[in-house]
Amino acid sequence: MRSLEPLIDRPPYRIDLIPGTSADLVLSFASIGHDATRPPSPEFIRSASVDNRPALFILDASRSWATAPGFAEVLTDAVDLLRARQPIERTLAIGSSMGAFMALRAGEVQPLTAILAISPQHRPAAPSETRWREWTAALPESLTAPLPQGPQITLLHGMRDDREQALAFPQRPGVDHILFPDQTHSALAAHLKARGVTLGLIEAALSQDRRRLLRILRSAGGERR
Repeated sequence: MRSLEPLIDRPPYRIDLIPGTSADLVLSFASIGHDATRPPSPEFIRSASVDNRPALFILDASRSWATAPGFAEVLTDAVDLLRARQPIERTLAIGSSMGAFMALRAGEVQPLTAILAISPQHRPAAPSETRWREWTAALPESLTAPLPQGPQITLLHGMRDDREQALAFPQRPGVDHILFPDQTHSALAAHLKARGVTLGLIEAALSQDRRRLLRILRSAGGERR
C-alpha cells in the first residue's frame, strides 16, 4: 500500500496525500476519532487509493465540523497543488460522522462529482443532541449540514440511534437518502467496510452509476427513504 505524504499542515487542519496517476481524486474527511487527546486519524485509506487513485486525507484537529477559519482555503490549496501535478477529471468526497458533515461542506468549496456522507449530523449542536457535546458546545446551535447543488449526494444513516438527525435532512432531487434500520451511527461505516462494499460505493459514485450505487447499498441492508 502506498504511503501517506504530508501535504499541508495549517492548524487546526492537516492534509495528507497518497499520490497516484489516475484522473479520479478522492477527498477523505476524518471523523472526531476515538481518542480526544490526539488528532483524528486518516480514514478510508485503502479504498480511497485503489487503482492508483490519488487521495487527500483532511483532518480537523479542533473537531470544529469545518467551522474553524481556513477550511475553504486549505482545501482549495491542497486540490490546486495536486492539479498542478496532474489532470483531475472527477472528484469524490467521503466521510463518516463529522467527516461526512465536512464532506458536505466541501461541496460548497470544490466542484465535486459526488459525495458519500456516512452518518452526517444535520445539526451537530442541536439542544437535544448530547453525543458530541464535548466538541459541539462551542458551535452555534443553528449550524446545519448543507446539501450543495451539483454533486450527486448519497446520505447514509443508521436508524437505531440516528433517526432524529437523519429525518431532519430535507429531501430534494439529486440526493439519495439510504436508511439502515439495524445499524447505529458509529457502526455504519464499519458495517460497510465489513461487507466489503466501500470500494464499490466509491467506484459507483465516481462513475455516477446511481443504479449500481443503490444496488450495493440495498445488498448491505439499506433502504431508500
